[in-house]
Amino acid sequence: MSKIKPSKGAPYARILGVGGYRPTRVVPNEVILEKIDSSDEWIRSRSGISTRHWAGDEETVAMMSIEASGKAIADAGIAAEQIGAVVVSTVSHFAQTPAIATEIADKLGTQKAAAFDISAGCAGFGYGLTLAKGMIVEGSAEYVLVIGVERLSDLTDLEDRATAFLFGDGAGAVVVGPAQEPAIGPTVWGSEGDKAGTIKQTVPWDKYRVGDVEHLPLDSEGNVKFPAITQEGQAVFRWAVFEMAKVAQQALDAAGITPDDLDVFIPHQANERIIDSMVKTLKLPEHVTVARDVRTTGNTSAASIPLAMERLLATGEAKSGDTALVIGFGAGLVYAATVVTLP
Repeated sequence: MSKIKPSKGAPYARILGVGGYRPTRVVPNEVILEKIDSSDEWIRSRSGISTRHWAGDEETVAMMSIEASGKAIADAGIAAEQIGAVVVSTVSHFAQTPAIATEIADKLGTQKAAAFDISAGCAGFGYGLTLAKGMIVEGSAEYVLVIGVERLSDLTDLEDRATAFLFGDGAGAVVVGPAQEPAIGPTVWGSEGDKAGTIKQTVPWDKYRVGDVEHLPLDSEGNVKFPAITQEGQAVFRWAVFEMAKVAQQALDAAGITPDDLDVFIPHQANERIIDSMVKTLKLPEHVTVARDVRTTGNTSAASIPLAMERLLATGEAKSGDTALVIGFGAGLVYAATVVTLP
């Protein structure tokens, strides 16, 4: 017989507060067109994107995270000292170690909260939310701060016609805490590593250590390019449209609800054509509000779902207590979907 005492966590967990930060610089398609042969009409028709936000020098991964987190903590009505863990999902914090989460936890004023980073691309928010729920129910933390943050402008090849217009910067955060009734459904998540090459970094960091310029990418002026995110657009599109709609339906089934029970749909803001296709495949009723933050924010990877959630609540398009389906998917290829009650 085990001598370990049972955990004393909460029966359930829920999102208590949400916050976001968008960099001050707004970048229209016209700026993107300076280095690629395309048009504003083509970009809008292919992605739905008209503008995106790019961070300035002072808008670091840490700074944006702290701003978004402060809003989420205030929205949740708790103090930073009550946070027991900080989970940061990002692929654009360029120091391998230490985790940026430790700096964020300290500057927010937590009392030595557990803090760590995860790398799950555009599914990172869903991964972090699932970890937070587990911590709260298990009893290792009463409140968990989950942050999705990216400076993807640092990883964008502005001469790549297929991706130059897609990415933006920003941070979104939520506070997850105890609940007396289910408010975060079972997570349907997974990976398809055989498709990992469809979204990837162009060059591994270690290639730059060798300094073999002959094997590094060069820009139009012959300068060595910084690593960037590249993708096989059509392959990713087909996977997202057909496979992720199935995952979204599985999340609805796991939560015991139907599309008619939904109030809000918040998919990863990758591409409006993908969003439209998922809405059609899922046969979502007209009363369901669909997040389309991608139009003015672009693809912010792990930050896209919490940023879209915050905007819907701020504009009144969604309200506290609404039932929302959230799904993230991206590099790996990885995915995570769940049904939540909005804060």
